[in-house]
Amino acid sequence: MTPADLTFQHWRALDRAAATQHAQDAARTVDGGVVEVRTVEHLGGAFQRVVVEVGGRDFALVPGGEVAVGFDLDRWEPAPKQLTCYQEETLGGGFGFAADLRDHLAQVLSPRRTVAVPTLLVALEPVALTDPPADMPGALAEQGLRLPSPDEWEHACGAGAGTLFRWGDHCPLDRTPYLAGDGPQRERNAFGLRIAYDTYQPELTSDPAAVHGGDGGEAECGGYGTLTAWLPLATANRNPAMAEFLHGEDGESMYEDFATRPVLELG
Repeated sequence: MTPADLTFQHWRALDRAAATQHAQDAARTVDGGVVEVRTVEHLGGAFQRVVVEVGGRDFALVPGGEVAVGFDLDRWEPAPKQLTCYQEETLGGGFGFAADLRDHLAQVLSPRRTVAVPTLLVALEPVALTDPPADMPGALAEQGLRLPSPDEWEHACGAGAGTLFRWGDHCPLDRTPYLAGDGPQRERNAFGLRIAYDTYQPELTSDPAAVHGGDGGEAECGGYGTLTAWLPLATANRNPAMAEFLHGEDGESMYEDFATRPVLELG
């Protein structure tokens, strides 16, 4: 099996020895080196986390294939505290959001679905945009890299979890992400990525209509309410309003405030 043929479902069944072999094979295809193979707990079982260094940058090995991404609102049951927070802080603030929390989420989250994504090396850390959004694909291509698609980003972030956030369906409601310190958003995800951790750092994807991982601090600074301030970190949050801003006239002059997460193809 070549590195490009790895699938997420196959990967979940591997032990550490087999994962190490696949990691070494993947590293060889890109003239890189394996810097970490670690067994972590994910989705109720052992999961192998692999980090490969290529050209001085660390990447997580993210097996693909047919995977589930997005969020199933029909399955989700909000906690009473989440509903209260939304009703009292967000609706009470008169910001014009949908009266029903589910309706609001339907506007900003992608639906649960099955997609096909390639196996990739995904940068452990986001990088600030060095060029306007329209020019970033070319700038990354010069380094042998590219932007992730929205589906690839969501899979890399959630790692198969169907929860609202990559760590679960709930978030601290006694503080916003900016004030949460060592909250769940600070932990690396199953693949080892530092992702969806800072609402002030939205990440560009290959789709001009989708920005992930943050809202530039809009909800935090706007006082939209604690739960609403956490929602930009939801795995399936595509932030259409922020995407429109980024690809508009104002965004072209402020691109250095945004980031992206380069990916490297193995096939």
